[in-house]
Amino acid sequence: MPKKKRKSLKIPDCKNYTGYKPCFPSVDCTQGCVDNAPRGKRILIINLDAMGHVLVTTSLLQALKRKYPKSQVSWITLPNAVGLLGNNPYLDAVYTWGPESWLILQSMRFDQVLNVDKSKRACALTMSLNAREKLGFGMNGDGVIIPLNKEAEYLYRLGLEDQLKFRINQKTLSEILHKTFRLKFKRDEYVLNLSSEELAFCQNYRREIGIEGSAFVVGFNTGCSPLYPNKKMTVEQHVSLIERLSTLDRIKLLLLGGPEDTERNAEISRIVGDKAISTPTRDGLRRGICYENLCDLVITGDTFGMHLAIALKKYVVVWFGVSCWSEIELYGRGVKLIPDGLECSPCWKHQCPYNLECIQMIDLDRIVDETMKFLERHVGTRTRSILPA
Repeated sequence: MPKKKRKSLKIPDCKNYTGYKPCFPSVDCTQGCVDNAPRGKRILIINLDAMGHVLVTTSLLQALKRKYPKSQVSWITLPNAVGLLGNNPYLDAVYTWGPESWLILQSMRFDQVLNVDKSKRACALTMSLNAREKLGFGMNGDGVIIPLNKEAEYLYRLGLEDQLKFRINQKTLSEILHKTFRLKFKRDEYVLNLSSEELAFCQNYRREIGIEGSAFVVGFNTGCSPLYPNKKMTVEQHVSLIERLSTLDRIKLLLLGGPEDTERNAEISRIVGDKAISTPTRDGLRRGICYENLCDLVITGDTFGMHLAIALKKYVVVWFGVSCWSEIELYGRGVKLIPDGLECSPCWKHQCPYNLECIQMIDLDRIVDETMKFLERHVGTRTRSILPA
């Protein structure tokens, strides 16, 4: 009996097909796709630097999907930021920065590469990739970072011209990024989703530390990145706020932070005692997200903790000093405390020659007042009088 002729091998155009194993048991994908998901537009986002910046860039994802409903969107970032992109419905693949990912991406073909970062490593990778169109930032033959499209020139200039960045610009970074990558700006929010396991953890931890259902939770993001150490309040300022806010009815205060804030939070906790609960600082990124998710309101500087609060849709009371307040979008959930009449702010300096006036000028009375207003407006809790500072 003659052997049945096998059909010729055909590689499916399907997001789920890897060529390694079938998507479903006992199915030969090359002979017919059971659940075809065409790749459509193949897009790669390169965004490595600053975890807060990575969260801002997620605000592009919905606009990308509106413009290219049929698309396969991938992202490459640094190991410390990979956790921010987990459980994201708009991403098909996330690559961790390193030689293995470079080899894979350099072997692929893309319709678009969107490089957000003005860094040589990100620009070098951009120039090495096979793509029909590259937007954002690249590098010329002299190793100089350059804008790759006209729309990227504004963001490029923003990094070069202090007058434009510190005084003239009134656009948020999200709006600027949309323009850079030729996307229609609709004030889309950051995209950060907790898993069902993480949501259950939040509920269990809330009960474990004695937060009742009606309690109002205020989080203090106490630290900041070592890169810009002057974004944080003094320990004394945090202690003063905790002492005053702890007199409110039905309120719980949490200390938030990462590994670099461990000693600082321990010092604050030693002074205020049981007036504030110190959450773990060494449980990893995703657990840190869970601890901040417990809060109704977050008091913070312009740091990753602020961006995390924005992504979690928390109300934010944020002070600014060295950084540009106009670039931050709070989506109507918060207030910005801006130094009044301070000519040197913003400055983006690592070291301050003026004894950190912008930090000394943080209006603690305003922070207490804004917290009470939000408490009364959204929770309806009666408040007792606040002790003087």
